[in-house]
Amino acid sequence: MSTTLTVAGLDVSFAARTLFRGLDLVLADGSVTAVVGPNGSGKSTLMRTIVGDLPVETGSVRLAPRDATIGWLPQVVPDPAESLLAYARRRTGVAAADLELERAATALAAGDPGAEDRYATALERWLALGAADLEDRLPQVAGPVGLDVDPGRPLGSLSGGQAARAALVAVLLSRYDVLLLDEPTNDLDARGLALMTDFVVGHEGPVLVASHDRAFLDTVATRVVELDLAQQRIGHYAGGWSEYAEARALARRQARSAYETYAARRDDLVAQARRREEWAAQGQRNVSAGGEPDKHIREKHRARADRQAAKGSRLRAAADRLEVVEQPRKEWELRYAIAAGPEPAAVVASLDRAVVVRGDFRLGPVDLGLGRGDRVAISGDNGSGKTTLVGALLGELPLDGGRHTLGSRVRLGVLDQRRTLLETDRPVADVVRRELAGVGGQEPDRGEVRTLLAKFGLGSEHVDRPARTLSMGERTRALMALFQAREVNVLVLDEPTNHLDVAAIEQLESALADYAGTLLLVSHDEALVEAVGLTHRWHVEAGVVTVRAL
Repeated sequence: MSTTLTVAGLDVSFAARTLFRGLDLVLADGSVTAVVGPNGSGKSTLMRTIVGDLPVETGSVRLAPRDATIGWLPQVVPDPAESLLAYARRRTGVAAADLELERAATALAAGDPGAEDRYATALERWLALGAADLEDRLPQVAGPVGLDVDPGRPLGSLSGGQAARAALVAVLLSRYDVLLLDEPTNDLDARGLALMTDFVVGHEGPVLVASHDRAFLDTVATRVVELDLAQQRIGHYAGGWSEYAEARALARRQARSAYETYAARRDDLVAQARRREEWAAQGQRNVSAGGEPDKHIREKHRARADRQAAKGSRLRAAADRLEVVEQPRKEWELRYAIAAGPEPAAVVASLDRAVVVRGDFRLGPVDLGLGRGDRVAISGDNGSGKTTLVGALLGELPLDGGRHTLGSRVRLGVLDQRRTLLETDRPVADVVRRELAGVGGQEPDRGEVRTLLAKFGLGSEHVDRPARTLSMGERTRALMALFQAREVNVLVLDEPTNHLDVAAIEQLESALADYAGTLLLVSHDEALVEAVGLTHRWHVEAGVVTVRAL
């Protein structure tokens, strides 16, 4: 039986702020609808509304058949004490289905009215969600993902890469009829991304996905819904990300052209009307001055002035009758840049027969050097040793063998995945001032810091807030501002696009493409990697590093 999710005339608000109005959407079997828009435009709020986590205030959400299962799988921070099995059961809806089945069985045993139907419904849902064989399927799914661990192992004991795989496993195990996926590709390596892509493409029921990964959306999406917060409009486009981007650009060019044509015609008519009115007024003044003694000539001049006034009125009326074309709202686009500091030594950093041992994992021996002006992308699966390699190269991790060398005049700017420097309740401006004082020995003037942050799109509404309240995009810009003030000549970025919206990613792409210093980039975002102009790729697999010049 086919499944259809219908959204009609839906208004969505958050904290007394209307995000969008009048959304009409039909999700059918085999369709993958991407919902796109900047952070805060309502993508997650829409999903929460569809699953009933938030009330429907205006409009409707209908599911057919009514007993179809619908699952929302957002990006969440797992409970460290929760086991892998418990996490998978909760995320797939099996834990809730277990509880409902137990309640229905209790009611059936007690002979409650309607208990038999309730139990049959609960059992059908329990089976549909795959509860009967979930424990058997868990290792079968986790193994190929690279998460070969005890299902009873607490999530807090997993590495960052393993935790990302646990989230992927939960999605791959799910058997909902309708899937709502919120940023499903965050933290996934190439293997995990391929598995996620295959899963979404192969899902028989409707899928609604919010993602910043443009390449992923190009592969999976059959259409795109844009939540345009700035314009307060909803756009519908066929195809994936590239088709959407092209269609949106064309629509904006056409809207601008239509407005310019309308404005030019209106201005021309108004200008002609104004000239006629000026001629008429001048003619009336000449007649009133009484300089012409012949009455018939005066009347002739007055009639000519009246005709000019009438023509002016007709021209103004013609301008008013034009079909009004609203001026497209000009979207403000932030474009920031990072100037590289003084040149470092020719060899920025190097490893000579370097070995790092961390538990059962071994990196190396590694021999490589990062040269001045190099632009390097580090690739590899989660857990392969990418972050360990970066730590060893920068001297942040002790070596168990070999040698590390950091070149002279190196000024590092390191952007970690979580933007940890800003994970504090201190105001943003104070964090930046403190960090800059560590460079020069004296805190800069607060006004200078505010001016610096403003250049990166962080105004008065940001700089006095607790730093931890900034979005990931805002945190990234704050750190880039700090790197600018430090005059860093080596940028090290670890998964910088995680949790960023596309606008923020494009801002970062532009800044990195123009950055003249040395760049070391760890990212699974191939669109970003391709945009920054690489000189080398370093691939890490099971602790072994392969270097390829481009």
